[in-house]
Amino acid sequence: MSGYDANTALIVVDMQNDFADPAGSLYVRGGEAIVPFVNREIDRAQAAGATVVYTQDWHPETTPHFAKDGGIWPVHCVAATRGAALHPALHIVGTACIRKGRGGEDGYSGFSMRDPVSGEIAATELEAILRTRDVTRLVVVGLATDYCVKETVLDARRLGFPTRVLRAGIRAVELAPGDGERACAEMERAGAVVE
Repeated sequence: MSGYDANTALIVVDMQNDFADPAGSLYVRGGEAIVPFVNREIDRAQAAGATVVYTQDWHPETTPHFAKDGGIWPVHCVAATRGAALHPALHIVGTACIRKGRGGEDGYSGFSMRDPVSGEIAATELEAILRTRDVTRLVVVGLATDYCVKETVLDARRLGFPTRVLRAGIRAVELAPGDGERACAEMERAGAVVE
């Protein structure tokens, strides 16, 4: 188990109904099963005075990110819908929430978004929030291991944050068998600790 203190942030990645509910449009198998573990980490982080930040996909109805508009994903996490809402059993503390893909971007990482047409990358407000709060290390949980968790962790490492990923608090999409393990290996190669 990772310790928490005032210089640590717990990043809770995309624990939304469309991913963590079996009825969700892009359900990640076992996503709902990690909610109790994630809640325990949220409670531990809050008790230690750590920062807790949530990320959410927050897409418009039409975006090149979606298969119907030329992308690869089914429609998911459309802004202000039930699917985009955080899982109802998830503990919500504080007010830090990063909403990704609001302008139709690919929002895999909590730190950055990529325009699916131009390829231009823009930062979210996550790094600024962490720097303002003097956060020096991260703990990451959430969905999905092989996409948003991985990209958030890779960006965190590029930005110099020591980062731990808690295996019990992540699940993978697994478009191809083994994607989750390959993502964990890639995060480890980038210097993250996957425990």
